Amino acid sequence: MSKLTLPALHRSPGTNGYSTREVAGLLNIGPDHIRHYVRRGLLLPLRNGRGHYRFSFQDVVFLRTAKALRDASVGVRRSYRALTKLKGDLAQFKSLSSVRIYADGHVVVVRDDDKAWEVESGQLTMDFSVQDLAENVAHLARSTAGGGKPLEELDSDEWYNLGLDLEEVDPKQAPNAYREAVRLDAQNADAHVNLGRLYQLDGDVRGAKRHYELALVIAPTHELANYNLGTVFDELDDVDKAVSYYKRAPDIPDAHFNLSRLHELEGDEFNARRHLRMYENLLQGLD
Repeated sequence: MSKLTLPALHRSPGTNGYSTREVAGLLNIGPDHIRHYVRRGLLLPLRNGRGHYRFSFQDVVFLRTAKALRDASVGVRRSYRALTKLKGDLAQFKSLSSVRIYADGHVVVVRDDDKAWEVESGQLTMDFSVQDLAENVAHLARSTAGGGKPLEELDSDEWYNLGLDLEEVDPKQAPNAYREAVRLDAQNADAHVNLGRLYQLDGDVRGAKRHYELALVIAPTHELANYNLGTVFDELDDVDKAVSYYKRAPDIPDAHFNLSRLHELEGDEFNARRHLRMYENLLQGLD
C-alpha cells in the first residue's frame, strides 16, 4: 500500500449542477427525453432540496452524445449499448473538457490527448468537441449563478457554488470564484477548503495549508478541512501531524486508507489492518 489519496472537494448537496430545463435549452432537446434516460438508469442525477434533478457536466456530455446518436437514426438497441459503454468511459476522466467524441466509419470513438478508443455503436456522423460544450456550460454557469443576477451582485455562497461549476468546465477560473467567496465572507469555511485544495493540486502547499487552517479556525470539526490538512502534512513527511488530522476525519474513507498506509510504514500491523477495515466498511456504506 503506497499511494497517498489526494485532498477532497467539498460539495453542498443540491446546490450545484444544472436543472432539466437548463440542460434542455443548452442541447435543444425536450425535457421528456432527458427524463427518459433517467428512468432507464443511464443517468443518475442528484436532486436538490425540492427534489428536482441537478445534472453534472458529465451528464451533459452523455446527453449530447445521446442526441447525436438519435439524430443519426442509430437504432435504439445499438444506441443503448453505445451509451452504456460511454457512461463508463467518461467516468475515468478527471476533466472532460479535453475529450473529443466523433464517428470513425461504423464506430463511435472517444479521444483524449493521448489515446482513442471505440464505443460500440452504429454508423453515424458525429463530430463535436467537448471543449466547445464546456465553454457553453461555463457561460450557462455564470449566467445562472445566483438565479441569473449580475456577477457583481452575487453573495459569498453564490460565488462558492459558481466555483463548483467552474471546476468542471473552466478549472482555471474556479480559484477566482472561491477567492471572491472568501473576500465577501471570510467565514465561508467550505470556500477556504476548496481554494486550499486547488492550491495544493497546483503544488502550492503553503497556500493550501493556510486556507485549510483558516477553515478550521472557523469550523474546528470540519472533516474535509482536517482530512485535507492531513494530506498536506503527509506530503511534508510530518507523520505525527498527518495522523493527528486524519483521525479528526473519521467519516472520510480515505482518511482511514491513509492512516492504514502510515501505520503500515511504521510497522504497526494491528492499526494498519484496523484502519483498512474501517476504510472498507465506510466504502460499503457508500454503495
